[in-house]
Amino acid sequence: MSEPYDSRFTLPSIDDAPSTEAGVILMGLDAGRLLAGVGLARLADEPALVALAVDQARHDALDLSTEALVEAGIRRWRAVRPLIEAGPETTSAGSLRREWEHATARVTATVTGLGPASVSCLAACWLRRDDIDDAAQSASTRRSPEQGSAEDVLSRVFAD
Repeated sequence: MSEPYDSRFTLPSIDDAPSTEAGVILMGLDAGRLLAGVGLARLADEPALVALAVDQARHDALDLSTEALVEAGIRRWRAVRPLIEAGPETTSAGSLRREWEHATARVTATVTGLGPASVSCLAACWLRRDDIDDAAQSASTRRSPEQGSAEDVLSRVFAD
């Protein structure tokens, strides 16, 4: 009789997309790093935002510190979380890689105009939404950036 095994830790199928393995790695990041990824992905997925950010950085008006990226990620997460939550329910697949596929499909179906980096970061956030919501809530207790600060400029760059 064979021993039972946990299918969440099986090796990937040779047919799995490389983005699935990247997603498994993303899900292992802490909430702050995921939120910073959401903030940076928002910028990187949109060429106009990249051009604007480069111009602002050129004029020393943009600071891409981790704190600023986390704040931008929190703003983006709060904007799209209700959309993702309203998406189609799927049954639990029991496998981390299948869960990843369901999450990316859900994000893609509910939030329009996303590039691959945003889809991946938001899918990881969706799968870890309790941790992400806690991190976003604890960050909201901090003082908001002063008007005219680098973080304020960044928040306007990332505004929807």
